Amino acid sequence: MEFLAELGLFLAKAVILVGSILLIISAVASLGQKGRKEGKGHLDIRHLNDDIKDMKTALEEAVLDKQVLKQQHKALKKEEKARKKQGAESPEKRLYVLDFHGDIRASAVAHFRQEITAVLSLARQEDEVLVKLESTGGMVHAYGLASSQLERIKQRGIPLTIAVDKVAASGGYMMACLADRILAAPFAVLGSIGVMAQLPNIHRLLKKHNVDVELHTAGEFKRTLTVMGENTDKGREKFIQDLEDTHVLFKEYVVEQRPVVNIEEAATGEIWYGKRALDRQLVDELKTSDEYICDAVNAGSQVYQVTWSQKKSLPEKFGFSAQKALEQTVLSWWDRLTASRFFS
Repeated sequence: MEFLAELGLFLAKAVILVGSILLIISAVASLGQKGRKEGKGHLDIRHLNDDIKDMKTALEEAVLDKQVLKQQHKALKKEEKARKKQGAESPEKRLYVLDFHGDIRASAVAHFRQEITAVLSLARQEDEVLVKLESTGGMVHAYGLASSQLERIKQRGIPLTIAVDKVAASGGYMMACLADRILAAPFAVLGSIGVMAQLPNIHRLLKKHNVDVELHTAGEFKRTLTVMGENTDKGREKFIQDLEDTHVLFKEYVVEQRPVVNIEEAATGEIWYGKRALDRQLVDELKTSDEYICDAVNAGSQVYQVTWSQKKSLPEKFGFSAQKALEQTVLSWWDRLTASRFFS
């Protein structure tokens, strides 16, 4: 008994100590947030021409003979001088490169909208925006908002190209179809123009254990299907009707943005790899984003990678944002599950 009492006292002290440490760190974190604007971030700009030039220079210095290298440098200087003279007469084209890596909630739109706002503040109609898009889709309203951000570019009359190196399915293709030109790697996955919804129902399990669940709503179809309550045929019928209507809206959107697609053939929920997607006119060309960027640099365009970076709060840095971490874990596993059908 004495041992148990001492053990209990030790555990109580340990809990108090850990709790005190957590409170102190939390207080410090709160103080660190005072005077700082919530959600403040900054724009990162990379001149990809310089990156490519630096890589080329490093390789040339390692591989080429010094005399050959000297001759190349002279020729390059002459070329740059001629380009500058030409550039004075006609401004160089700028290619702005944005990344969108979508999860089920299209949470990347929070940064994406800032990047687009920044680009639109300077971009001219002779410039171009390239979006490197990767997404297996997700919530309809979330990807609707992401698509609306791309529409802002179109409304300004700025050419929009979307490159799909891996996957743009479902909500991802909802975004991709807005492009003036869609590029895809030969084995990138595209399509899945369909709508899916599923939820478990544990009503029979609860009933077996004499657990009652009451659900009260105002409005006949405020809740059609539930997880714990007893679902009705009428509720199921309404749920499927809503699903079908969403699919119709999705198809209409694709037709509006990309009329060359045979929507009845494409909107079966199937996916196609790059070459097959090209046959169905879901994409315009088989090419990776890397190749497109290198081609633009070689053609004399000035290429800029634009990224919005959000400052992390002190609690996030300490790992206290448990809810966010849990959500990210669940979303990560969901993305893996939805992407598993594309594995070779």
